[in-house]
Amino acid sequence: MYWFAIRLQPVTWMAFLAIVLTCTNVITCAGEPMPVDYIDSITERYQRLGYTPYRWFVADEQAAWTPLGKSISEAKLGVLSTSGGYVLGQTAYHYKDDTSIRAIPSDTPDANMRFSHITENYLEDPRRDPNCIMPLRALETLEQQGEIGEVAEELFTCMGGIYSQRRVREELIPALASRWQAQKVDAVLLVAM
Repeated sequence: MYWFAIRLQPVTWMAFLAIVLTCTNVITCAGEPMPVDYIDSITERYQRLGYTPYRWFVADEQAAWTPLGKSISEAKLGVLSTSGGYVLGQTAYHYKDDTSIRAIPSDTPDANMRFSHITENYLEDPRRDPNCIMPLRALETLEQQGEIGEVAEELFTCMGGIYSQRRVREELIPALASRWQAQKVDAVLLVAM
């Protein structure tokens, strides 16, 4: 899994979208990182199956690099997991372009985490250990050790398999940005599934 942090301000919605949608996934094989070229893989699969070519998002401009301006050990960190995670008692995600988000309290016990995602076949491990895609315990430890200044009170999840680029731009990203601004986070960690 590839993790990275981005600065919330002054990144524009389109720059944020470009960052989210242009990540390269990384898996491990025998403990060694092994890049997976997700875009090429999906493009080839669609072609092999005779599907209409997938229309990938292409940003109008490259996202501007914005330095954090403070040490991560002093920063308040927000989190987005695209895992379709939710807490026991919350409503699960539905699969058809669900742009809603779920707020996950940072102190949620692992036993209360649930997952609902369009790619159900990838959820076997998260259901055994939710921290592999919703790293609550790791973030808690990093905060206690002073590596992270503070983790936001609520972390957010969304359905990573949203096919409508317009709805991501117009609904999902503004909703997330609004919540992070209200939390006054300095940076956001994206945990991409």
